[in-house]
Amino acid sequence: MSIPPQPRTTAGPLAGYTVVDLSRALAGPHATMMLGDLGARVIKVENTLGGDDTRGWGPPFVGPEEDRQSTYFLSCNRNKQSIALDLKSADGVQTLREMIIKADALVENFRPGVMERLGFGPEELSQLNPRLVVLSISGFGHDGPEAWRSGYDQILQGEAGLMSLTGSAPDDPQKVGVPIGDLLAGMYGAYGVLAALLERERTGRGQHVRTSLLASIIGVHAFQGTRNTVAGQVPRAQGNHHPSIAPYGLFRSADGFVQISVGSPKLWDSLVEAFELPTQGFETNELRVQGREKLILLIEEKFGAFTTQELLARLGEAGVPSGIVRTLDEVYAWDQVRSQGLALDVQHPLLGEITLPGAPLRFFEEHAEVTRTGHTAPPLLNEHEAQIRQWLGADATQGAR
Repeated sequence: MSIPPQPRTTAGPLAGYTVVDLSRALAGPHATMMLGDLGARVIKVENTLGGDDTRGWGPPFVGPEEDRQSTYFLSCNRNKQSIALDLKSADGVQTLREMIIKADALVENFRPGVMERLGFGPEELSQLNPRLVVLSISGFGHDGPEAWRSGYDQILQGEAGLMSLTGSAPDDPQKVGVPIGDLLAGMYGAYGVLAALLERERTGRGQHVRTSLLASIIGVHAFQGTRNTVAGQVPRAQGNHHPSIAPYGLFRSADGFVQISVGSPKLWDSLVEAFELPTQGFETNELRVQGREKLILLIEEKFGAFTTQELLARLGEAGVPSGIVRTLDEVYAWDQVRSQGLALDVQHPLLGEITLPGAPLRFFEEHAEVTRTGHTAPPLLNEHEAQIRQWLGADATQGAR
């Protein structure tokens, strides 16, 4: 087995860029964490009364009883610095103004109109720093008849149709197991910031990027969206089987479950041969989709004679894509996950060494990995005030007021 080349020591492709992070909860913090993973300096501006709301979201909490740390907060704030500011005070407003002047990007996910009330609307930001790229993330969009509505992930999963597609049956709508609307909005937002920074290289000017939880979920409707807009169908939840491909989904084994993806006629032929499945009435994918319920029963009858591991071996020999359903402890103990840098060990000032889910991007130059090294743990509240004020040229001993 060849030994992969060791990554060079690198600060990442966004080294030298500074991001002011005014966001809280998850959508904005996920966007800024992505930018921090790429090497940007991310300054998280938190309120002085406890900081980001997610610092109090738990259980679970970890660490000493007098200073418990929320694992929710730890999930979305690595590679950031923290400063606590009271944006209703003269010092807080002035400190933020100085940061904006020196920054490359600003991220916020206040409700529409809040930034204007703080004195940092689009015109004011452009006057302070014409090269600034601003990302604003909202729930339902920044304009339109329902822009005023509060945007929480589960509400948007329902409003944007995702829950109608997720669940065991049409009368069993289910949310996704993670706040997928928040996460997607963060991902789209970071993508928008990068595009705006790239355009700034040509024009010399920044711009305002907007996205929302509503937009991000509709942006991933994919083939389910065109089933409605083009074919006129109304897709509904149907459990763990693909609506347009069969067999493709979760099947019972003698001791658990196995997943298979039979996405071509060749794979269907391989599955038939490996398990002696009947073919009459299932000659094409369209016929298999139409007869899905009967097909599932036939396959599970065959699969029920094997354990999951026996099935995986037989499916592997036949060349049929397959897999198991892992719990998260199994995922983070998996050698493949570790090999991809997807379990990241960092040193936390209170908790010592902790493991975080790792960054999903890797970079290479001439076969050598140049992904960012030296990741940092999520910060304590106001942990970096002194060095941020020193960077701004202010008195490092001056406290936030």
